[in-house]
Amino acid sequence: MRRLLLFDIDGTLVLGGPAKDAFHVALMETFGTAGAIEVHSFAGKTDPQIARELLQGAGVTDADIDAGFPRLWARYLSYLEERLPANPVRVLPGVRPLLEALGERTDVGLALLTGNIAPGAELKLASAGLWRHFRTGSFGSDHEERDELPSIALRRAREAWGVSLSPRDAVVVGDTPRDVQCGRKIGMHTLGVATGHHTVSDLETAGAERVLADLSDTAGVLALLTE
Repeated sequence: MRRLLLFDIDGTLVLGGPAKDAFHVALMETFGTAGAIEVHSFAGKTDPQIARELLQGAGVTDADIDAGFPRLWARYLSYLEERLPANPVRVLPGVRPLLEALGERTDVGLALLTGNIAPGAELKLASAGLWRHFRTGSFGSDHEERDELPSIALRRAREAWGVSLSPRDAVVVGDTPRDVQCGRKIGMHTLGVATGHHTVSDLETAGAERVLADLSDTAGVLALLTE
């Protein structure tokens, strides 16, 4: 394996689902407030970062936030799992054939780089039949700051595949400027995909080396990811 491909989840692989509603209910039950959740941007942020921003905005102290996090995540995961069958995530165009094609190659490794906490990532992707494609990754439960996740993913990939990998051997695939920026920060390649809430122009401005409207051109995307 010579190339590590790090995929974001929401807006890159899937859209929709009950996560925001589950998060809202869990915040209310744990802290008595969900802050300004209806207008708050989740894009490119980790789950703990989103929760902290919402709760700080509602006047909750960091000490109380940290103390409540274990209860919050337990409730969130319970509600997410309960609601996924009735409100499934939607797999974005080209994702299934791309992952299948990549899985047949021995020169690439597939991993995740996502702000989702790890059990939430598994619930979402498993519900869509996509979890099996990913051997390892880094998650919002590993660090609250997204910029710290690429180095964690790289270390885990080295351990999982038993190979030597540098940041230039990795490609971050994501739909937000934060996805692009976190990869660029440690020298990874970046592929922006405008399937979330950001435009091609937004992703180009953020510094993505390549930007696509979506992942539907399997052969073309394979060429970009493995060249």
